[in-house]
Amino acid sequence: MKTIKGTEMDLTGLTGHVVTRADEAYEAGRMMWNRAIEKYPLVICYCKNEEDIRNSILWGRKHEMPVRIRSGRHHYDGYSTGNDVLIIDVSEMNTMEIDEEAGTITIDGGVRNRELYEFLAERGYPFPGGTCPAVGAVGYTLGGGWGYSGRLLGLGCDAVEEIRMINAEGELIVANKIENKELFWALKGSGGGQFGVVTSIRFTLPPKQKEATLIRVEYREVEREEQIKMFACYQEIIQTACDEVNFKLSIYHSKEKGRGMLLLGAYYGNAQEAHQIIAPFIQLGHQMEVSVKTMSVIEMNRWLQDAHPEYENYKSSGRFVNEELTTEQIHMLLDSIEERANGSIYAAISCYGMGGQMRMGSHQDASFYYRDSLYILGCQTVWEDNQYSKENREWFKERFPQIEEMTAGSFVNFPAGEIRDYKNAYYGEHQDKLAQIKRVYDPYGVFNFEQSL
Repeated sequence: MKTIKGTEMDLTGLTGHVVTRADEAYEAGRMMWNRAIEKYPLVICYCKNEEDIRNSILWGRKHEMPVRIRSGRHHYDGYSTGNDVLIIDVSEMNTMEIDEEAGTITIDGGVRNRELYEFLAERGYPFPGGTCPAVGAVGYTLGGGWGYSGRLLGLGCDAVEEIRMINAEGELIVANKIENKELFWALKGSGGGQFGVVTSIRFTLPPKQKEATLIRVEYREVEREEQIKMFACYQEIIQTACDEVNFKLSIYHSKEKGRGMLLLGAYYGNAQEAHQIIAPFIQLGHQMEVSVKTMSVIEMNRWLQDAHPEYENYKSSGRFVNEELTTEQIHMLLDSIEERANGSIYAAISCYGMGGQMRMGSHQDASFYYRDSLYILGCQTVWEDNQYSKENREWFKERFPQIEEMTAGSFVNFPAGEIRDYKNAYYGEHQDKLAQIKRVYDPYGVFNFEQSL
């Protein structure tokens, strides 16, 4: 009989690789990608198959222990972990199977963005995935799934054909357009960890694509007038550009680089055409570095992913913009990053382009609510030493209400505990239907967390 050190709790019944506070692997096991999150779970169970997941759920219910579900460890506010909880970690479930005849790719619950991109690229396929390499592809998809390919290929959730999930009873549920179709709808946009533990997802393969063009334009030592013009230009172009291109714009205040702007883009076409698309941006700056290179799709994705650090200490969130912000509102946003928090090395306002095929999906097909938005507006602060965590969190908390006032709702994959009326912010008019489905598939509230349904 194995027990948790310092308690009388019996671990019998748990299968997979079980880690507790008494184990040497615990400290590394509890770490999140966002190192600002300091949580101390009671048990971490690394599941290798659906049976391990089933046993973990039933063990947690038997011992009345709160459950959290984890894969890539990238939850912005740490809701995939917690103090004195059982973490069901699916990161070791990472099998992928492709059926080119049927035009599908099936992935296990622990597959990350990088592995999925590499696997498909070897066979000539792009994917509407995210940019950070260590993000779990399933969690990314359950929250809707924004990416640089979204304007061409749609949201990640739009490509889903079928989902396998273990529910609160430990039973396997298959959800698609025919079986458990309301659950299938709910899973596509409501965020991870709401209804059960997703063990696999089957996606429709997109058309093959050999090459794409990576766009990178960085402006240094910028003045306020340039920032205003850039923001306005972005708002216009993201509405008029072709579906083959998407952009992220960051207007930043960095300890290392000072005040600058970074435009990153992915274009499914050649460099000459890309130069024509970004010409309005190039005309705005006086000191910039421009890189426009056509390469293989996997090379582009590797570059975008490798731009992310191994980990960060940060506070961030993102909201949907449905109408162009006014010059006055843009000034307010830029004022908010004029001064960084104590200990901060980077503060930014960022825009993640929506539109294109992301608009084409239906509210009847997926619970993702804000597909008609122009872009996602993000705000973040990054620091190196956690002695400055409180100051940076306060910095964000002071600025976030202003962003709430000028935006329509919040992206569930960019969550924040500071969000007012979070259910309405994340789900809009879908919140009541989602709550009803939650009661059907998780009547005991096994999969509850700080901002769950």
